[in-house]
Amino acid sequence: MNIRQLIPIFDNSVSTWAVEARLLRWLTLVWLFIGLVVLFSASYAVADERQGDGMYYFKRQIIWVLVSLILFNIIVNLPLQKILGVSHWFLMFFLLLIFVTLIPGLGKKAFDAARWIAIGPIPIQPSELIKPFLVLQSARLFGQWDRLSWEVRLSWLGVFCLVLLGILAQPNLSTTALCGMTIWFIALAAGLPYKYLGGTAIGGVLLALLSISIKEYQRRRVMSFLNPWADATGDGYQLVQSLLAVGSGQGWGVGFGLSQQKLFYLPIQDTDFIFAVFAEEFGFVGSILLLLLLAIFATLGLIVAMKAKNIIHRLVAIGITVVMIGQSLLHIGVATGALPTTGLPLPMFSYGGNSMIASLVAAGLLIRVARESSEAEVVPLRTPQSENKRRRRMF
Repeated sequence: MNIRQLIPIFDNSVSTWAVEARLLRWLTLVWLFIGLVVLFSASYAVADERQGDGMYYFKRQIIWVLVSLILFNIIVNLPLQKILGVSHWFLMFFLLLIFVTLIPGLGKKAFDAARWIAIGPIPIQPSELIKPFLVLQSARLFGQWDRLSWEVRLSWLGVFCLVLLGILAQPNLSTTALCGMTIWFIALAAGLPYKYLGGTAIGGVLLALLSISIKEYQRRRVMSFLNPWADATGDGYQLVQSLLAVGSGQGWGVGFGLSQQKLFYLPIQDTDFIFAVFAEEFGFVGSILLLLLLAIFATLGLIVAMKAKNIIHRLVAIGITVVMIGQSLLHIGVATGALPTTGLPLPMFSYGGNSMIASLVAAGLLIRVARESSEAEVVPLRTPQSENKRRRRMF
């Protein structure tokens, strides 16, 4: 791999990519740029209060973005077969780390959930980092389902169950639901029998209901979601403040940097409720444009999946699209009161290195599928100069 390919602006090979790959690349970079702009606004006040530097979170996010872009460019220039060949090792590694977070003293708690491992000053959230590799391994399993023995099938289904149970035990119901839905949609796209899919869906719903019934704080969140104004200063506080932010944006928004709710009214405004800040500052029009961006990304993802000739590649494209767009819609649904309050970041927007790495790695995988599916159709036009050079090389 050419070292210049590690830096997006110096990657000269982009002009040879298929049109879907180029569009997805630019769409990803636009999404990332908008996210950084919104994070700067959403985090400045709280960073100034907590750290004495309004740029504190933004500067740290820029570092994570640079690291993530290097990984992004490695992936878009690496054959997908090689990535698939090592995906199971990464999956098992992050699965191990998920269970390490459950060990008292090793797992780092926040809001009564042990989701992080602190390696020096760097927090590692394995439930975020495992998502792209869960997609890859699910695609490998279900893409070869008919050729595998039941022993292999059940072994990997058991691993997937351990992933979901480990994340649920942290507890992190929203990420568990997202990962479970991603695996389910990949299995559906692979053509697995409906009796298996139906049974799995029923089991997943029952598991979610069991978790809500056992964990009181999850039950309170669901009740407050149904009527947040009944306890506007208690369990419904987050949602009420988020709705006030979204409503304050009205048609065109209050303007960039002028959100009032981010001034210590709206909790965790730079992560789990960053869309509320975006909606307040850019209004209904800005929110519709963001949804349009997500719709274009999803459409391109499905086009890439339909054009893929390899079944595993097709499933990877579908899985990545479900993860990126599904997580975005779940986050927006929470911020607008359409879904119960959960701790799910908005890809490319929310503060956090783990989410940024997972998002750009996932986007890189989708672009890689687009390149391998369509590049054969991209034929460069021959000019007289290029034809003369070709003849000289032949002789």
